[in-house]
Amino acid sequence: MPTEVYTNLIEAVHKNLPALHKYVNLRKKLLGLDELHFWDLYTPMIENFEMKFTYKEACELMYKALAPMGEDYLAIVREGIDNRWVDVYENSGKRSGAYSAGGYGMHPVILMNFQGTLNDVFTLVHEMGHSIHTYLSCHNQPSCYSDYVIFVAEVASTCNEALLMQYLLDHAKDKKERAYLLNHFLEQFRATLYRQCMFAEFELKVGELNAAGQGITADTLCEIYRKLNEDYFGEGIVIDEEIALEWARIPHFYYQYYVYQYATGYAAAIALSQKILNEGKPALENYLGFLKGGCSKPPIDLLLGAGVNMASTDPIESALKLFDSFLDEMDELMSEEG
Repeated sequence: MPTEVYTNLIEAVHKNLPALHKYVNLRKKLLGLDELHFWDLYTPMIENFEMKFTYKEACELMYKALAPMGEDYLAIVREGIDNRWVDVYENSGKRSGAYSAGGYGMHPVILMNFQGTLNDVFTLVHEMGHSIHTYLSCHNQPSCYSDYVIFVAEVASTCNEALLMQYLLDHAKDKKERAYLLNHFLEQFRATLYRQCMFAEFELKVGELNAAGQGITADTLCEIYRKLNEDYFGEGIVIDEEIALEWARIPHFYYQYYVYQYATGYAAAIALSQKILNEGKPALENYLGFLKGGCSKPPIDLLLGAGVNMASTDPIESALKLFDSFLDEMDELMSEEG
C-alpha cells in the first residue's frame, strides 16, 4: 500500500476539520446545552422519533435500496435470505454483534442480533455486502485469490449502507423523518471517517516518536491524544481530562496501521455508491468487477478499476463535501422545525 494513501487521508481530513467543528456546534445548539461533553455525542439530536421494523420489513427495504446493484446481485441477496444464511435473532449463549463469515466452496453466513431498529437494518445490509463480496470473489477466483484484504472489505459493506441511506432519504415521509435519517448519517460519518482518521494520526505520531528513538510513556501518549481531540473537535466541546486516556481502551491499536482502512473504505464506498446511482450500468459493471476480484490485484488497483483512485485525495474530499452539505441541510430542517 503506498504511504500516500495514509498521509493523503490525514491531509484531506485536516483541511475539512471546520465541517466537524460546525457539526459539534450544531449538536450543542440542537441539544440546548451550555456545554457539550463527549458523552453528548451519543445522544440523538432528534427527540421523540423512532423508526421500527420487523425482519421481513427490513428485508423488503434492503431489496428496494439495493435495486441499483442490478438483478444478478439482488438474486444472490434473495437467495441468502430465502435459504436462511442469516442467524437473525438473539438467543441464549449467542455472541453479541454482527459478522459475515464464509469459505471457499460454501455459501457465506451472517450472524446478527436483530431488534427492529434502524441500526439493525443498516447492519443487515452491511453484513450482506460482505457476504455478497465473499460469494462473488469465491465464484470468480481460484482459492488462492479469493480472500480479499481488509482495505477493500469495508468498501463492499459500506457501499450498501450508502445506497440504503440514499433510498431512505429519497422516500422520507416528512421533514422530521428526514432529519432523523440525516442525524444517523452525520453521526456514522463522524465516527467512521473523522474519528478513525484521528486514531490513524495518533498511530502515525506515536510511530514517528518511536522511529526518532524518543521515549514513549503513558503521559506522552495522553498528551498526543488530548491534543488531537482538541484539533479535531474544536472549541465547541469540553475536552474533559479523562478523554486523554481513551487511547488505552482502543483494541485496534494492537493491530498497527489498521484503523485508517475504515476511513478510506468509507470514503471509497460513498464515491462508488454515487457513481452507481448517477452513472448506472457502466459504473455498476466496474463495481461488480471489483467485487469479483478477490485479491487477484493489489487493493488500490482493484479500487481504481472500480472507478476510485485512493492514491489521491479526491474520494476523501468528495465524501467530506457530502458531509458538509448534509450538515447544512440538517441545520436548515431543524431551524424550520424550531
